[in-house]
Amino acid sequence: MTFKSFSQIRGQERAIRFLKQVIAGGKIPHAYLFTGIPGVGKTTTALALAQALNCREPINEEGCGGCRACKQVMNGNFPDLISIEPDNQNIKIDQIRELNRNLCFKPVTGPYRVSIIHQAETMTAEAANAFLKTLEEPPPGNILILKVTEPLDLLGTIISRCQKIPFRPLTRVVIKELLMTETDIDEESALLLANISEGSLGQAIDSWEGDFLQKREEAIVGLIQLPSIPAEDALDMALMLTREAKKAKTDEKGKDLFNLFGLWKSWLRDLIVVKVGWTEALFNLDFSRNINKTAHHLGLENLINGFFLLDQAQKDLRGARNLDLMMENLVLNLRKCLI
Repeated sequence: MTFKSFSQIRGQERAIRFLKQVIAGGKIPHAYLFTGIPGVGKTTTALALAQALNCREPINEEGCGGCRACKQVMNGNFPDLISIEPDNQNIKIDQIRELNRNLCFKPVTGPYRVSIIHQAETMTAEAANAFLKTLEEPPPGNILILKVTEPLDLLGTIISRCQKIPFRPLTRVVIKELLMTETDIDEESALLLANISEGSLGQAIDSWEGDFLQKREEAIVGLIQLPSIPAEDALDMALMLTREAKKAKTDEKGKDLFNLFGLWKSWLRDLIVVKVGWTEALFNLDFSRNINKTAHHLGLENLINGFFLLDQAQKDLRGARNLDLMMENLVLNLRKCLI
């Protein structure tokens, strides 16, 4: 990840403005809750905050970029920065106990130690209760930043002790511009990625780096063919998709399915906008002829139901205990919506 200071972060101006106002006021909350979908700048903003709080000579409430602390944060070797990520899908109590031990010591080089808890909603019940005790009486000089997609997945007592800062999905214009300026993606591909990335720059980049164009075509063709195949073949398709997902590394399980559901949502969304006469808003422009033909014989209510089935499936992925069963139900119900 390329480090960015507050002024270099795009699309989250409201969150940045609030954080800078807090720094200027001099009363720094000990815990923040950064909410929003992955890939919109929560981690980038957390690092920029760590730099701003520890900079020797801050300029307009952000790091100067030249002092030792700023350079260490930028290079990823700042000693007062702790990062906690799920261990095999969950943040466990041993990880929180280790965090609590570290927080007992004074920061090494700067006035603040910043601890970032990624996917905080994955804390086990034991870990969440142990973390709650830390939130009640945090040692001085510590800032805790919890990153979550949906705050309701956290204990209410944790939420109430944090300063909540929402991060909005990025606009298509911002994603397209960032893709073109920060990567070697051409304008046509950048526009296509921006259209179907659901407001997430991270998802757009992941899609591009993972043979996106070929996978996208296969995903859409598979969905187009779904209504015309027997239910038994639809079940085989569901099981094949889960087998492929299970081959991924432990920390990436579900990511391919999440992106697949996003592609399918973009297709249904295009069918919906055609049904309501908003053809200029199509995402999958290269499939426009097929979209217009397909939308003609499908009901609007069924398309909306199918879209929300996929949206809910994305939310359910992380907690799914039986991925095969989940996919079977999703594919069969989606098939009904498209017949």
